[in-house]
Order: sequence, then C-alpha cells, then structure tokens
Amino acid sequence: MPKKRSYPTKKELLSVGLNVFLTLIWVGASIIAVQFAVGYLMLWCLGPTNFIQPVWTAVYSALSYALAMFLIIFIPKKITSFRKKSSIHKKNLSEPDRIKIGLRDFPTWTDIGLAPAGFIVYLLIVAALTAIFNFFPWFQANEVQEIGFSTYAIGLDRVIAFVTLVVIAPIAEEVIFRGWLYGKLREKISESISEVWSTIISIFLVSLLFGIMHGQWNVGVNVFALSIVLCGLREITGTIYAGILLHMLKNGLAFYLLFVMGVS
Repeated sequence: MPKKRSYPTKKELLSVGLNVFLTLIWVGASIIAVQFAVGYLMLWCLGPTNFIQPVWTAVYSALSYALAMFLIIFIPKKITSFRKKSSIHKKNLSEPDRIKIGLRDFPTWTDIGLAPAGFIVYLLIVAALTAIFNFFPWFQANEVQEIGFSTYAIGLDRVIAFVTLVVIAPIAEEVIFRGWLYGKLREKISESISEVWSTIISIFLVSLLFGIMHGQWNVGVNVFALSIVLCGLREITGTIYAGILLHMLKNGLAFYLLFVMGVS
C-alpha cells in the first residue's frame, strides 16, 4: 500500500509563513539600515559636495553591499553555529552554506550559454508586464532611475561607474537575493508544501522584494521580471553563476545606453 502523504497542520503553516515573513523583513530592513548608516556617516565625514563624487559613490556602494552581506548572511550563521554544540557540525558548516548560496564549484560553459538565453526570456517577460502596467495612469514606464552616477562621467569616473554598476552590484545582489534569500525560502517553504509550489512561491517572493527594494514602479517591474529569470537559472543550474552573468549583461547594456549612447 502506498504511504499516504501527510499534510501540514494550520499551526505548521503559520509557523513557516511567519518564518518566511521575518526572513524577508530581515533582508529588506538590513539593506535599508546599512544604506542609511553608511550614507549618513559618509555624508557627515565628506560633506555633500565630495559625497556625490564618483569615487565616493563607488565606495558607498561597495561598503553598503559588503556590510549588507555580512549582516544578512554571516550574522545568522554565527548565531546558528553558536547554538550548535557539535564540533562535527562546526567543521562542516562552511561547505554546505556555500552550496546553499549557490557558489558551488566554478562557472561552466552551460552558465555562460544560459545567460544570453535568459536575457531573451527576461525581455519577453518585462515587455508583457510593462504592457499590462501601462494601463494604469500612475505607471510611468520612462521614469528616470537614480543610479548615483552622472551619465556625463568620462575617463576614470566612467570606469569607476562601470565597475560599480556592472560588476559589484550584480555579484552582491545575486549572492543576497538569488543566493542566500532564495535558498532560505526554498528550504523553509518546502518543509510544508510540495517542491513545485515552494519553488513558485519562493521565486515570487524573492522577485517581489527585489522589485520593492528598487523604489520605483517602472524599475521595480523591470527587475521583478529579471529576478524571475534569475531564480529560474538558479533552479536549472543549482548555482548563481548564470544569474550573475545575466545580471552583468543586463546592467552592461543599460550602462552602454546611458553612458555611451546617452539614451535615458
């Protein structure tokens, strides 16, 4: 006789739901808190004029991402390891965590090939979502995004902007959102419901938070679509390497349009 599937109780579902909600709040609040703390500290030390210079904008972004990753990923890890008394668990802690974040091994040719394919899928999804949202009068598809750098930057300033927007930001955001957060949500939600639904819900929640954190409706819809594809690549490959490459490709194209072509 096949074993009957045991369904979670209402209490278990509420517990998982609360855990997921607190995880989302932890990530969002940590990023906002770090940005405010680093921003106000640098503004106080440098003054408004120097703070908006490209090199200090880059420092602000790098520090914010680094501190956010430390706060989001390593603080909970240290708290968990502190609670564990087994020395065996402590010895094997780093490798499973690295795999859960999606940093197993190295990028493959599959990752490289999936990045441009994912870019096409992303364009199709964002086109469909933008067409839907254009029916709402409050949605401004062409609203300019504040990126922290002047599009008139040249020379070294442009190089600094490129490294920040096309290299640092994609890596940091993929580690945080499609790495740590997506892995955590998939793990928590799959304890109560099927793998298929846990995947769908996790993709939606990660993408929703990613869109909200960008602060503008048009940008939020755009990166929501991007995140759906990035999460899908994480599911297909088991790592975040293809997602990082796709994210770099998307930001690189935007950088070229803004800084080289002058298209806003």
